[in-house]
Amino acid sequence: MERNSFFDNAKVILIFLVVFGHMIQPFTEDSKYVHTLYLWIYTFHMPAFIFLAGFFAKGSGSVNHVLQLMKKLLLPYVIFQLLYTGYYFLIGKPGWQTDLFSPHWAMWFLFSLFCWHLLLYWFKKLPPLLSVAVAVQLGLIVGYFSEIGQMFSLSRTFVFFPFFLVGYFLTEKQVMVVKLKAVKVVSFMVMVGIAIAIYYLPDFNSGWLLASKSYGDLGLPEFGGLARLLVYLSAALMVLSVLSWIPIQHFKWTVLGTRTLYVYLLHGFFIQYFRQADLFKIDGIFDFMGLAVLSILLVLLLSSRPVQGIWQPFIEGKASIMKKLYTKTAQQLEQK
Repeated sequence: MERNSFFDNAKVILIFLVVFGHMIQPFTEDSKYVHTLYLWIYTFHMPAFIFLAGFFAKGSGSVNHVLQLMKKLLLPYVIFQLLYTGYYFLIGKPGWQTDLFSPHWAMWFLFSLFCWHLLLYWFKKLPPLLSVAVAVQLGLIVGYFSEIGQMFSLSRTFVFFPFFLVGYFLTEKQVMVVKLKAVKVVSFMVMVGIAIAIYYLPDFNSGWLLASKSYGDLGLPEFGGLARLLVYLSAALMVLSVLSWIPIQHFKWTVLGTRTLYVYLLHGFFIQYFRQADLFKIDGIFDFMGLAVLSILLVLLLSSRPVQGIWQPFIEGKASIMKKLYTKTAQQLEQK
């Protein structure tokens, strides 16, 4: 599939919001504005990422593809699960003692992504509307079972699967409808309206957006399904709204959209250290902007070519960048 700059631009902006959201999370209780922004980001950033992952999953289904996925997703999951366990122990973070099947922090995405590709084998055989409807129903049902939680990332796997499935079924032409002027106008009102609603909602539990807890844990054991349905609707509207504002031009930073997995897997080492060492605080707009700039710098650093070369064997299971560098260096030495 020929790459469309729109999708890479979206991935870069979304990964920045992932990093920035994690950066400001410790300060959400100190400021209503920070709390509102944090929840606002979480209404769409992972659903949008998952939607894009589904869009690029068109070739899923074959045995060879599943074997490649095991190398691409499960192997990095095991490696980084072990790395984060050791790292958490070194920095003195509580909760470092966990088993291999209880994902550390952001590691859930790799495990769930593998499961979504497997689920496609059955769901892509159904008519698109029916397939998505069944996936939504499953996402609503799992919340009634407290046993389905973070183990194997099961809760998030089922809850976020509809976004992956919608991305899989849509064509590029259908996705680009979000760039219509009318959609852009309405989307602005949606984004502002959601932000205002979050600001005035009394004690909205972020667990509804994280999708890792049961309805009982979230305080709505009976009507949790209705609440999650509203969350689904809000998330869908926000994903459409945010994507409508993503630029379609190719920029120098657009290429970073091909390296977002590096940022996703590696930024936790920085974020968790910042939190454990209590390095930052937000006392005003300049502190807030400083954290935004730091988030941008982290994205640039972790998606840089040198970092990609060092970590490629652990994340992609190959060392093509290091091999090219070695070959180029050897040729230069021979010429001398």
